[in-house]
Amino acid sequence: MNPIIIIDSLSKTYETGFKALKSVSLEIREGEILALLGPNGAGKTTLISTICGIVSPSAGTVTVAGKDIIKDFRQTREIIGLVPQELTIGAFETVWGTVNFSRGLFGCKKDEAYLEQLLKDLSLFDKKNDELRALSGGMKRRVLIAKALSHEPKILFLDEPTAGVDVELRKDMWAIVRKLRASGVTIILTTHYIEEAEEIADRVGVINNGELLLVEEKDQLMVNFGKKQLLLELSEPVESIPESLSLFDLDVSEDGYSVTYTYDPTGDGAEIADVLQAISKAGLAFKDLKISQSSLEDIFVDLVRG
Repeated sequence: MNPIIIIDSLSKTYETGFKALKSVSLEIREGEILALLGPNGAGKTTLISTICGIVSPSAGTVTVAGKDIIKDFRQTREIIGLVPQELTIGAFETVWGTVNFSRGLFGCKKDEAYLEQLLKDLSLFDKKNDELRALSGGMKRRVLIAKALSHEPKILFLDEPTAGVDVELRKDMWAIVRKLRASGVTIILTTHYIEEAEEIADRVGVINNGELLLVEEKDQLMVNFGKKQLLLELSEPVESIPESLSLFDLDVSEDGYSVTYTYDPTGDGAEIADVLQAISKAGLAFKDLKISQSSLEDIFVDLVRG
């Protein structure tokens, strides 16, 4: 896939001296779903806001569909939809009015059929004549999503789109994301719900302290940084691993009642039989065993801490 967004050595330093972004370089492919993971204050929102033209960069360049975000601001902004983290909408406008107005702001022709279907997809159609002040927080979040999609953008940014919303909205949101991706829309999302990124993203980027630590295909990330473990619960505690088992990557728990073997998640696990046989020969009797594999959350925590 060709890159639709190219970020080159992007930095942002605020007047206070705080460096929100530190020479970030990234290519985002057309039609992909990229999840950006990072703790609070990592730089996720600053990165998105800079690409969308809301925050001015201190250094570096960003091009969207071959256009510079500063020199060609209008052209780049026309193909971008943004769902911000904050609930920034009016009070007295109706749902239909605000979504229809957003479409008009981008110079799009009227298309009531499209907007009606959009509101139906977001379970907003029966509230289209309600004033925004009468809506719940979850419904207001749906309106923000509708506004971002009103002008049929080619690129959609979702900044913590499901933070603090109900399960129903999350399901609706991800159903729409899958539908948009199928139509060729490029989607970049930040989320604290790492299981969502694990389920829906093609690639995952990890950002911390303004630096992009890595960007990997999700499956490759699991292979490169993930691990599988065999946990054995022993019948009797041990103080240390016997010398005869030194060839294996074994760790004993503090209480001595369990032993953990860590192995390559890309392998077929055939070596487990050798480990179990060696443990038995060493006289360690075990009463139970289980196998676990790293989740994306485990990998994320390790990367950020490391």
